[in-house]
Amino acid sequence: MAIAAATMALARPTSNALLTTTHRANWVFTPFAVSYSSSSSSKPSRALILYSKPGCCLCDGLKEKLQAAFLLSGPDSIHDVDLQIRDITSNPEWERAYQYEIPVLARVLSDGSEETIPRLSPRLGVEMVQKKIAAALKH
Repeated sequence: MAIAAATMALARPTSNALLTTTHRANWVFTPFAVSYSSSSSSKPSRALILYSKPGCCLCDGLKEKLQAAFLLSGPDSIHDVDLQIRDITSNPEWERAYQYEIPVLARVLSDGSEETIPRLSPRLGVEMVQKKIAAALKH
């Protein structure tokens, strides 16, 4: 329960202003991960995994930009993407794989396997994050 509470605090948007549009965030907690989806449908057509850990400022910055990007509309809309945030400290395999690489974004392929997305610069604005993720999900 403490892990879920700590993860919840990290994964929540830092401002209620991010959730004032018509798309409300749906948070789903599992023992080792948090899922975020701005879509109201129960089965998203696209999915991402963010490998992160508590206290990682780059991870927190990317989470905030992703949450804001989910709310943007337009041709590169990613409102239907399901985002699962995984705390690498809760799984030794994830920690070994990503301890020096976080934040790591991976897209979930149709067969359930994962493919890492090229690192997004922390200097990118929300619109560019949205555009790069939309492009990565089209491949």
